[in-house]
Amino acid sequence: MAEGADGASGEQHDQAEGMKAKANQYFKDKDYDNAIKYYTLAIELNSENAIYYGNRSLAYLRTECYGYALSDATKAVELDKKYIKGYYRRATANMALGKFKAALKDYDTVVKVKPNDKDAKMKYQECNKIVKQKAFERAIANDELKRSVVDSLDIESMTIEDDYTGPKLEDGKVTLKFMKELMQWFKDQKKLHRKCAYQILVQVKEVLSKLPSLVEITLSEKESITICGDIHGQYYDLLNIFELNGLPSESNPYLFNGDFVDRGSFSVEVILVLFGFKLLLPNHFHVLRGNHETDNMNQMYGFEGEVKAKYTSQMFELFSEVFQWLPLAQCINSKVLIMHGGLFSEDGITLEDIKKIDRNRQPPDSGPMCDLLWSDPQPQNGRSVSKRGVSCQFGPDVTSRFLEENKLDYIIRSHEVKPDGYEVTHNGKCITVFSAPNYCDQMGNQGAYTPLRASNLKPIIHQFKTLQWKRCLNVSYGVLVRGFWPFNEFAIESTTLWV
Repeated sequence: MAEGADGASGEQHDQAEGMKAKANQYFKDKDYDNAIKYYTLAIELNSENAIYYGNRSLAYLRTECYGYALSDATKAVELDKKYIKGYYRRATANMALGKFKAALKDYDTVVKVKPNDKDAKMKYQECNKIVKQKAFERAIANDELKRSVVDSLDIESMTIEDDYTGPKLEDGKVTLKFMKELMQWFKDQKKLHRKCAYQILVQVKEVLSKLPSLVEITLSEKESITICGDIHGQYYDLLNIFELNGLPSESNPYLFNGDFVDRGSFSVEVILVLFGFKLLLPNHFHVLRGNHETDNMNQMYGFEGEVKAKYTSQMFELFSEVFQWLPLAQCINSKVLIMHGGLFSEDGITLEDIKKIDRNRQPPDSGPMCDLLWSDPQPQNGRSVSKRGVSCQFGPDVTSRFLEENKLDYIIRSHEVKPDGYEVTHNGKCITVFSAPNYCDQMGNQGAYTPLRASNLKPIIHQFKTLQWKRCLNVSYGVLVRGFWPFNEFAIESTTLWV
C-alpha cells in the first residue's frame, strides 16, 4: 500500500496530509482513480513532498499509466535523493516501457541500499538478464537472416503418445468437434498436445500472412458481428462470452480486438482457442493485434514465461512470428473503424496509409503502427503526451477530423480497463470496449462486448461480470500473473445498454 509521510507543519501541510490520508485509503480500496485525485490535491498543497509524488506514481503504475508514473517517480527522486521507493517505482515504470538499461540502473541503486530485499534483488536479476539478452540479440542480428521457426519444424514426425486422450485435429484440420473438445479440455486445465498446438500455429500464420494490415469487410443488411476487447489470458471469461453470446459461426461472427495474452495465467489457452476459430471460420472470425502481441510485453507480462513453462522456447518464437502477421485494424461497411489502441500522432493519416503499413515486425516506438496499438483518447481537444509513455493521447477534435477525412461514422477501440467494461467518448464517436472483467483479479471492473448490426451499425453494449471465483493457482510466468477458475459454472449477470 502507498505509504504516509512523516509529520508536516502549518495549516497547508496539515491539509495536504489529510488529502494524502484519503488517497491512501482509496488506494487500499483499489480505487486508483480517486487515489490519484487526492494525491494530486496533496501535491497542489505541498509540491515539495517526495512521498506524495512517489505514492501517486504507484497509483499510476496500478492503472498502467507508465509515462505519468515515470514522471512522478523522477520528481520524487529529485526532491529526495534518499527516497529509495522513488528509484524502485521509476525502475518499474521504465521496465514497463521497455527501457531496461534505465531500469537496471535504478534497481542497482535499490539493491545497494537494501541488499536483503528479496523482491528488489529478484527484479534486478530479471532486468539484468533482459539487458544481456537484448545485447546478445543485437550482436547476432546482422550475422544472418533470421530463419522462420516453421522451417525447422517437422510436425509430421511428432508422435502423439498413446496415453494422450485429448483433442486432435482431424486429418490435420480444425473442425467444430475439435473446437468444442478443445474448450472443454482447457476448461479442465489440461494441456493440448504440442503437435496439435504447432499445427494450429503454422496454419494460422499462413492464413494471417495473406491478410492486409487493414481488413475490410461488408455485412449484408441482416448480418451482425460481435466486437470483443482485451481478454488478457482470462480463459474462463472467454468461455463466459461464448456462453452469453453464442459460439462463433458463419451466422454469429466475432472480432477480437487484441491483447489476448499476458497478465492472466491462461493466455496459451485463450490464444489457441481464438486461433482455432480463425482456422475454422477464416471469413467470420477476426483477430487484430494489440500492444501485448509483441515481444517486449510478452517478456514482461507473462506470456513468454507461460509458453516456455507449458511448451518450449521454440513455440514462443513461433507465437512471436504469428503475432507479427496479425492485422492492425478492421473496417466494417466502410463506416466503422476498429483498432486496439486509437488514432494518430499527426493529422492526415488515411485508410490507404493503414493498408500500406509493413506490420510483419515488432512495432516501432512512434508512427502510425505504434499509434494503432498504443494511443488513448482524452476529453480535451488536441493531443498530449501519453500517460503510458508511448504514442499519444488524442482529443475529440482529432477524432472528428479523422472520421470526416475518411468518411467514417465512429471508431471502436479497446486497450483501457473501464469500470463498466466500456466507455463512450468524443460525442459518441469513440467507443472503448474491454472484455476482461475484474482485470488482474484486482480492478473490480465489468467486462463488455458489443454486437453491431449491419442494418444500422448501432452498437449494443452487453456488460457481464463473474459473480464468484475460486483461486486455484498462484502461478508466476512473469509480472502480475494469477490464475483462477469459476466454481459456479458461468455464474454471470448480464445487462444490455443502448449507446
